[in-house]
Amino acid sequence: MKAFRISGRFRMGRAWQPFAKELAAKDEAAAREKLLSILGSQHGVPRKYVTIAAVEEVPKDQVEDHAVRYALEAGA
Repeated sequence: MKAFRISGRFRMGRAWQPFAKELAAKDEAAAREKLLSILGSQHGVPRKYVTIAAVEEVPKDQVEDHAVRYALEAGA
């Protein structure tokens, strides 16, 4: 399992809201899918209103999110 930091923006009402999220996933495609699922679930945002600007792999020692760090340690 790898850690990814995804940044971009999504539409909330009439405004576009920037975001940056760290996720644990097996590859970049799985990380993108997980992000779209989370934004849809938590914020009710349809996938067509999510724009992903960058996806970067984060080394384990630079992960800031505690849940992602735990998932990486449990999956190793």
